Amino acid sequence: MLGPAAIGAWSGGRYLHFGEPIEEQRLAGLLRPDRDLHTVLTADVYGQGEGDALVGRALAGLPRESFSLVGAIGHDFVDGEREGPRGFPRFTDPRLRGPEGYRDYVRAAVERSLDRCGVSSFDVLLLHNPDRRGFESPEVWEALRELRDEGLAGALGLAPGPANGFVLDLIGCLERFGELIDWAMVILGPLEPWPGELVLGACADHDVSVITRVVDYGGLFWDDVLPGHVLDQGDHRAFRPDGWIEAGREKLELMRPLAERHGLTPMQLACQWNLGHGPVTCVVPTLIQESGPGARAIEDKRAELAGLPSQAGLSETEVDELRTIGDNTGSMSLKGASPDHEGDERPDRWTLGAEHEALAQRHGIHPDTDLSKLVAD
Repeated sequence: MLGPAAIGAWSGGRYLHFGEPIEEQRLAGLLRPDRDLHTVLTADVYGQGEGDALVGRALAGLPRESFSLVGAIGHDFVDGEREGPRGFPRFTDPRLRGPEGYRDYVRAAVERSLDRCGVSSFDVLLLHNPDRRGFESPEVWEALRELRDEGLAGALGLAPGPANGFVLDLIGCLERFGELIDWAMVILGPLEPWPGELVLGACADHDVSVITRVVDYGGLFWDDVLPGHVLDQGDHRAFRPDGWIEAGREKLELMRPLAERHGLTPMQLACQWNLGHGPVTCVVPTLIQESGPGARAIEDKRAELAGLPSQAGLSETEVDELRTIGDNTGSMSLKGASPDHEGDERPDRWTLGAEHEALAQRHGIHPDTDLSKLVAD
């Protein structure tokens, strides 16, 4: 059973560059499960296996029943070559293999990941950042089913990404393979309610529990990213538009009185907002050590997350109030099946087809208004 709050191995800046990369022993201590934070998420592609190995060191000596471990496979860093900032190709890339090769790849990737983590099974195994074939191919999900049935994973799920979108693709995957899927991980937070909220109804209909990431909105909810904050070269947050910190801080100040009313920090308020959505059962903000000698210690942020109240504390009215403040509808071009995409299919973006239009109609989604970028650059 996953806890209401968890830690991802992408924290600490070693494998995805957020703030300063902290040294390995310190990160291992940050990731080590305890009574308050007993759930850890990893993905085999982080550091091309190094993230898994570090998680293994963090777990060393702990009884298996004392923690929950979520693994993820999807990018082929063994046979695939890194393609600059786009990273490694998905294992379903036809340049690497066809559907007849998915089963062997999935098995080998999961077994390698488990070995690095020093465990015999994942509590949850996620399909990480799938391309269109990952969402739609029976061969992918049959390979995952086989490993689950053999006990290498307690449950299966999918984690679309890395960027925002994949709304209709996730919902379509649930319609095709819902009997196999117990978990989904999506981007969601009170400063980024769109488009993540659009998939929650389908998740509830299919009894799929939701893990949410980027709850912290690039670190703003940790309350130490202030106007004028300068990101280091190569920081993963550089993709956000100019002025995102200043605009986000203005909205955060409007939310702060509600946090104070409940005795919550801004980060805890963001987590409670997410958990106020029925299918959401686990939140995984990124723990970031910002640059500079006066930066707040990442261990302090871990303690703040560990102090998240176990009971949901926001009313529906308060959830709506925060959504209104943070509304970001139409603020970006989405990945996956998108009405904004034209031209050839990419690994993370493709044209909206007739099957997507029908899916959208069944779920009350209007692509031209609900899935399009509406805000000019």
